[in-house]
Amino acid sequence: MCVDLTLFPLDTIKTRLQSQQGFTKAGGFRGIYAGVPSAAIGSFPNAAAFFVTYESTKSALGAHGALSAPHMAPVTHMLGASLGEVVACLIRVPTEVVKQRTQASLSSNTYQVLLATLREEVVFYFQIPFSLVQFPLWEYLKTQWSRRQGHTLYSWQAAVCGAFAGGIAAFVTTPLDVAKTRIMLAKAGTSTASGNIPLVLLDVWKTRGLTGLFSGTIPRVTSISLGGFIFLGAYEKVRRTLL
Repeated sequence: MCVDLTLFPLDTIKTRLQSQQGFTKAGGFRGIYAGVPSAAIGSFPNAAAFFVTYESTKSALGAHGALSAPHMAPVTHMLGASLGEVVACLIRVPTEVVKQRTQASLSSNTYQVLLATLREEVVFYFQIPFSLVQFPLWEYLKTQWSRRQGHTLYSWQAAVCGAFAGGIAAFVTTPLDVAKTRIMLAKAGTSTASGNIPLVLLDVWKTRGLTGLFSGTIPRVTSISLGGFIFLGAYEKVRRTLL
């Protein structure tokens, strides 16, 4: 929740840059905290659902069998992150739809957008590709750094690894994020709202080219890198303290 509230303005700017109506028409720099209630409400159960699933899957798969071998760790982390995202998205997607529509429509508040969304449709978009890159990379960076210094990483070091992993994952998955934003902001009944990702990406490529596919990259990479530092660093610190 701390990450979401702190970095929310960057997320709003990113959403408006990716919006089909354009940055200025979507609100520009006005009302950059529009949609924050839905993000705040979804933070607690979303994070809890992800990490309970992620850690449980890692423990179960790494305990015995073919996936317990050290060289299979990335596969274990990918499976854990994927399952974690599937479970977390049951919570995240409805709140994300409401948040982004509020960010790009200053004339409506969170409650009004929520009612409209429930009436029209619920978009289910699973953000598995991002976690498939971020978490195996995070675990790999932690392992390599730990080996080099000969002991377990401090929390701040895990946070640095989280920032790098998040930034890289954010950059390579930006086109998918652009498609997700377009789909979530689309009106019910339109071709974009159908959720056909390849067609949405093709449309962005035809109208705005490569810059369109990577629109919002700077605020996205910045916010997710900072978010990865705060979130994963705090997670490691609290987890070690409790255990």
